[in-house]
Formats: sequence, structure tokens, C-alpha cells
Amino acid sequence: RASTQLSVADTNNEDDITPSMRERRNFLVTATAATAAAILAPVPAYASGGATAGKYTTIPIAKRRYYGRVQEAVHEFLLMAPAVIAGDLNDPLIQDFFDVTKTVVVPGKKKDINGICTKKDGDCKSTTIYDSRYNDMKTTMYLLGNAFRINQQKAPDNLPTVQASKKFFKEMDTFERKVLNKEKKKVKKAPAEIYADALDILDVYLDLVELPPTDSGHYDKEFSTLVGETSRIT
Repeated sequence: RASTQLSVADTNNEDDITPSMRERRNFLVTATAATAAAILAPVPAYASGGATAGKYTTIPIAKRRYYGRVQEAVHEFLLMAPAVIAGDLNDPLIQDFFDVTKTVVVPGKKKDINGICTKKDGDCKSTTIYDSRYNDMKTTMYLLGNAFRINQQKAPDNLPTVQASKKFFKEMDTFERKVLNKEKKKVKKAPAEIYADALDILDVYLDLVELPPTDSGHYDKEFSTLVGETSRIT
């Protein structure tokens, strides 16, 4: 059976492609079959809240807060691979990843007591806050990465974890603009190439925050985005 290949802008000179780059792009091809069976109804992303103001969150606490949300984001990121390979940026899996009305970030909470509203203004309706999976991914990747520090004096931008996350965001922000047709100026890189480059950077980040690589099969399932009871990988 003929293999599926990425159509990218700068693959004319095959000698310039390192074995690592070729392996990453080959992974996108195999991801088509791996992710097809993993497409299920999305799990709501319940926010856990940010780090304590003025203090840095410890690594175990950050893992309990953000591991679920980061892993679910990686799961949904990888689900986009078949559509990216096919060049279909209108695929629902891609559109939903960037749709600010699709992911529950803060679930609404009941304000009544035993069905009786006791508030003076009579407003006991719960308010649910939505955002895109990608925006939640950016928030949680940054906060998780910021916890991986040796001391509190080191600026976040000097942390390898934060640096890796920002490189990933730069690529994915470009990809998002292509998906939403919001490019201010045309980017020569094809969407598949941008995605592949982001995938490389994501693996660097995942290693730094002690999570499995994208090609491990770990992200074939969905993840709970509730605050975890343990800092272990689920």
C-alpha cells in the first residue's frame, strides 16, 4: 500500500532532513491509524485554578492541577494529525480544537440551597465559562512548566520548560491563524509543516515536565481534566 507523505514547502532537499526530523514526520503518517480508533466524545475541561498569587506552585501540586488538562490537550492535538495530513483545515477535529465555545474551562456551580434561591438579587443561575482547547492548553502548559524550577529567583522565561512551551505556542499560533483565516501576512510554511514542527517541540516540552512522548501510545485515550488526586501519570 502506498504510504502517505506530508506535503511541505521545504522538503525539496532531502539531504537536509535529519533522521530525527524524518522520524517525526513518519509518525504523523502512522498517527492516522492510531488516532482513528481514539476519536470519542470530548471530556469537559474543568479548570483547577491558577497558581497561588505571588508564589510558585510546587511540582507535585502543579502535576495534580495540570497533568490531566495538558494530557487531554495533547490527546486532542494528536487527533488532528489525519486531517492535517489530508490538508483539510475545516475538519471538525481541527475547528473544535480552536473553537472558543467548545471547551468548558470553568463549570457552572449551583448557587441555590436545596432548590431554593437565597440570594438577594434572586440570581442563582450557574455560569459556565468556555474557551478553546488550545487556549486552555497554552495556560496549563505554561503553569505546569513554570513549576519545574530549582529556585524562585529564576525568571520564568529562563526556564527550559517555559521556553519550550513558548516555542510550541509560536508555531501553533501560526497554525491557528491559518485555520481561522486570520493571517495578517502569508506564511510560506504549509500547515502540515507547521504542525510537524510543533510536534517536535511538544515532545521536548513533555520530556521536560516528565510526561511520555507523543508517539508512546499514552495519548490514545481521553484524560480527566478534573484536579487529580495524585501527581502520577494516569
